[in-house]
Amino acid sequence: MGRFINLILAAAPLTVSGFSVPNGEVVSRRESFAKAASVIGGTIAAGGLVMPSAASATVTDETPIVTTRQGGLLEKYQDSRGWKIMAPSGWNAFDGEVGAYDKKWQDLVDPFDNIKLSSTPVKSTTTSIDILGEVEAVGASLAAKRDAKLIAALERQTEGILFYTFDFALNDGTHQLLLLCVNKGKIWSLDASTREKRYSKRKELYYNVLGSFMPKLS
Repeated sequence: MGRFINLILAAAPLTVSGFSVPNGEVVSRRESFAKAASVIGGTIAAGGLVMPSAASATVTDETPIVTTRQGGLLEKYQDSRGWKIMAPSGWNAFDGEVGAYDKKWQDLVDPFDNIKLSSTPVKSTTTSIDILGEVEAVGASLAAKRDAKLIAALERQTEGILFYTFDFALNDGTHQLLLLCVNKGKIWSLDASTREKRYSKRKELYYNVLGSFMPKLS
């Protein structure tokens, strides 16, 4: 990927302590992972990325989309804007906040537990998330920029779309999963956060939510 954004975010005005935004507001590390997709998308849209000369390994095996309701903890949600997901049942749902997210779900009991979906336009010639590089390198760079520990960096292909999934343990006591993909001229980011001490209780639900997301209606 040419400049490879110094493994994605070097060209962006980021700091380890927070994410710099135009109005001077400082966003926390856990929020900055979600913001990262917007920065990446903007970099791609601006033509700041060039495909690497050495091609990455191609994922060819299809992984089925997750459809489980997990005993009623999840319910199917289909958005009129052309995407679907298995969303947590009974959580507060919020429609888009400009510059922050397209859709957000937040636990009624502990609002710290939340799932956010966001999208950023990219050039029509950008058709896959692998433009960012190999999944392990992308995950390592995101972790380094956010002062976090990378637990896992996974890739899969579902219905012809390549998904990158990252598992991070942040130094502020947050555990976060992040999914990235490209479809319909957008880079999509889906992140699920909880407190580290609660992650073992949320892990299955969060992975099922990320595995159910599809940025198109079949």
